[in-house]
Amino acid sequence: MTEERPERPAEVDGTAHLFSALGKQIKVLRENASMSQRELGVAAHCGEDLISAMERGVRTPQPDFLVRADELLAAGGVLKAAVEDVREAQSKARTRHPDWFRDFAKAEAEAVALHEYSNQAVPGLLQTEEYARALFTQRRPLLDEATIEKRVTDRLARQQIFERWPAPTSSYVLEEAMLQRPLGGRTVHAHQLRRLLRIGRMRTVELQVMPTDREEHSAMDGAFTLLTPKGRQQVAYMEIYGHPRLITDPEVVHVFTERYGIIRAQALTPRESLAFIEKMLGER
Repeated sequence: MTEERPERPAEVDGTAHLFSALGKQIKVLRENASMSQRELGVAAHCGEDLISAMERGVRTPQPDFLVRADELLAAGGVLKAAVEDVREAQSKARTRHPDWFRDFAKAEAEAVALHEYSNQAVPGLLQTEEYARALFTQRRPLLDEATIEKRVTDRLARQQIFERWPAPTSSYVLEEAMLQRPLGGRTVHAHQLRRLLRIGRMRTVELQVMPTDREEHSAMDGAFTLLTPKGRQQVAYMEIYGHPRLITDPEVVHVFTERYGIIRAQALTPRESLAFIEKMLGER
């Protein structure tokens, strides 16, 4: 009896085959050009891990990347020809999130500013693929393998927000205790910390660590996100055990804005925070 294969990520909306085929094409073209993933990443202004994820079909190649890669890899228009298909697939992908999260995901994708305080897990936009998979695998009640893979893919797709230009102004305040927890094992943990360093060094991102030994803390009520959609007023978002709350009342949002400003002042500076993470990795 043949074992039934779990549904691949995004198969439900017909985009998986496109991403998989594009990934294979990029890999073959890169190897034919005698370039490593790192070399292509440097030339195309993106990370080596992103090139790897695109080649494996778990990240969507952005239209701008396809245009650049077509020239870098001497593809003769093969990659450029897929641009419109990718744009259509991205439109479909926005509907893959759960109903309760869909409005926030849409606002996030169009945000001009994004600020987040996190105390339990690394924010989704900053997670590595392995870290995200570890989180979903440990969730209770247990998720089936197909659901885990789909949610990992959808989470990684959200990270394309860092690849667009102009990128949104972003900042993150992360609890030290959260960064000490080796979810997924020591290797996954180390890779996650290195990703935080990469993101934290971006010109459009400021990343701060809130040390556990601080005697003052303005956000003891829990994690939250402040988001400014394009052309709209800032909103706040909270989620506890899968129960989301999108806050649009300006007076309530102001409370979160004030709270966030205070905790940023209480945390390590961005430069101190990167040095702190480097020390955690034993690189200082």
